[in-house]
Amino acid sequence: MRQVVLDTETTGLEPAEGHRVIEIGCVEMVNRRRTTRTYHCYLNPDREIDDGAVAVHGITREQLASSPRFGEVAQEFIDFLRDAEVIIHNAPFDVGFLNAELARLGAAWGTLTDHCQITDTLAMAREQHPGQRNNLDALCKRYNVDNSGRTLHGALLDAEILSDVYLRMTGGQATLLLDESPPAREAQVLAVNSPHREERPALRVVAASAEELAAHRVRLATLQKKSDGRCIWLQLPGQEAADS
Repeated sequence: MRQVVLDTETTGLEPAEGHRVIEIGCVEMVNRRRTTRTYHCYLNPDREIDDGAVAVHGITREQLASSPRFGEVAQEFIDFLRDAEVIIHNAPFDVGFLNAELARLGAAWGTLTDHCQITDTLAMAREQHPGQRNNLDALCKRYNVDNSGRTLHGALLDAEILSDVYLRMTGGQATLLLDESPPAREAQVLAVNSPHREERPALRVVAASAEELAAHRVRLATLQKKSDGRCIWLQLPGQEAADS
């Protein structure tokens, strides 16, 4: 399974007002592990950059004077994303800008979703943590991801941070394992899973006493009354028979 975590920086907030992409950063993951492959470029937008945007990412027009235009890198960029699941935080923003860049090159380029699948981690975070702050900094704090080096936004750095956040959000490995060969990993699994199982004593099973069962039934009856008949425990198969 190949995934690409993507972030962009722009000249402003609205592609409909002519704002452009000025930085693209991507990191690759295969089977939920980061690889050494990345894609990163700065782009000449041929326009001024809003002061508010400069305050966020620190990139000025003068710094981009010798950078390529989007059309010069479009093919290699699309080739890097092709057929991958592309993970973006607040995907409508980045996708809107990238689609506007593709549209400038002509209809033959299509839109981003013609080349890859998009997953929005902001939508995921809002579903998992409703009513809470779900920007990237807040998610780093929530999932204990180190973002101490993030004084300004940068596309490649933010993509790297988002890859760690995504893996922790989805319950997977969040470390970069590059030098460890498959046989070594297999040996570690065997070492963990086979420590003399035949020598382990049988687990002790402690049954509830009659008094404990009676107290349990009273507690369930109270919950059933307070929830207007919606006590989940009493809806489990066989529970009524056990409590009758």
